[in-house]
Amino acid sequence: MTLLIALTLFVLAVFLGLELINKVPATLHTPLMSGSNAVSGITLIGAMVSAGTDHSTLTTTLGFVAVVLATINVVGGFLVTGRMLAMFTSKRGKRS
Repeated sequence: MTLLIALTLFVLAVFLGLELINKVPATLHTPLMSGSNAVSGITLIGAMVSAGTDHSTLTTTLGFVAVVLATINVVGGFLVTGRMLAMFTSKRGKRS
C-alpha cells in the first residue's frame, strides 16, 4: 500500500511540474530558473546526507545519483544565470 501511495504522489508531482512549467511565459522562464538555484542547493545538501547514511546499498546508490543530478542542476542554473546577465551588459565597455 505504501508503494502505491508513493507512486501516486510521484505521478501527480510529474504532471503538476509539467503543467506549471508549460504555463510559465518564455520571458520569465530564465529568471525563475536562475532563482531556483537556492532550492537546488538545498536538494544537493539533502542528497549528500542521504548518500552519507549507510542504511543499505540502494539508499547509498540513489543518494549518489541524486547528488550527481542536483550538482548538474546547480551548475547549469549558474551558467544560465551568467549568460542571462551577460545579455544585459554593455558591449562598449564600462561607462564612467
